[in-house]
Amino acid sequence: MATLRLPDVAPSSTQDSERLRVALQGWGVDQEVIIWILGHRNAVQRKKIKETYQQLFKESIIHCLQSALSGVLGKAMTYWMEEPPERDAKLVEKTLKKGKAGITQLQVIVEIACASSPNHLMAVRQAYCSLFDCSLEEAITSKVSSSLQKLLLGLVSSYRYDRELVDLNVAKSEAAKLHEAIEKKQLDGDEVMWILSTRNFFQLRATFKHYKQNYQVPIYQAIMSSGSDDLGSLLRVVILCIDAPEKHFAEVIRASLSGHRTDVHSLARAILARVEIDMMKIKEEYFNMNKVSLDDAVVRKTSGGYKDFLMTLIGARI
Repeated sequence: MATLRLPDVAPSSTQDSERLRVALQGWGVDQEVIIWILGHRNAVQRKKIKETYQQLFKESIIHCLQSALSGVLGKAMTYWMEEPPERDAKLVEKTLKKGKAGITQLQVIVEIACASSPNHLMAVRQAYCSLFDCSLEEAITSKVSSSLQKLLLGLVSSYRYDRELVDLNVAKSEAAKLHEAIEKKQLDGDEVMWILSTRNFFQLRATFKHYKQNYQVPIYQAIMSSGSDDLGSLLRVVILCIDAPEKHFAEVIRASLSGHRTDVHSLARAILARVEIDMMKIKEEYFNMNKVSLDDAVVRKTSGGYKDFLMTLIGARI
């Protein structure tokens, strides 16, 4: 599922820190060494490297990377080295700062709430409070349009049960309730919001499966057919993140690579967030959608150290 390749026998965090220090402080920054080391370390190993680097050299390795690496590579490497809850809290703040954030921006919040664990969402909420002296719920209320507030507040304030517990009778009943709401174009109804924001992911997947079996169409397609407003578009993201996150992230990556100018920030966000989770499935989904491999697409649409870093993370040959 993951594409991050780890060494059979990893060097100690002290050895990694010392090699990184030389790469960052020598006559010229050695991007190749930095990418090779950090691009082959998991979250636990990266955290240990950060701690050891600070102890050895009395400096933050993140600050050193920011000073030594310019442009999109520097930002991507910083994103990679941050603690996931803090990283995601900063992504949310950046999204909400944009004023009238569109669906493309707000889907970042949905990804955190619906494509990661309840424990991670709770950690992001705590990090957001610590970093910005404001709750995530308060920030959404003040920055997001009223038509989308109800959904986003329900998603981020929920703490879902995190084990596989499914009641097929409930799935059948709630599929019918969702179908009725879609037919009546009442997507903002309390029952729709409650089902999507509180049921555990396993229960919701069973509900979506019943919906398709009973009504001969996937629920996300039914929602889009009932109207293509912002709420419908955001609900589609919610359902994909819960039911098929690999499809959602493959779509994000495809959108970031389309057109004349690559959206390097969205591309990095999607890849770095999933390389330790389900990037192999995302690569398969990307190929099914585009009939071209993600490796080839990244090679064509990126360059330099940024390209080498992304290629390393997705398990491609450089």
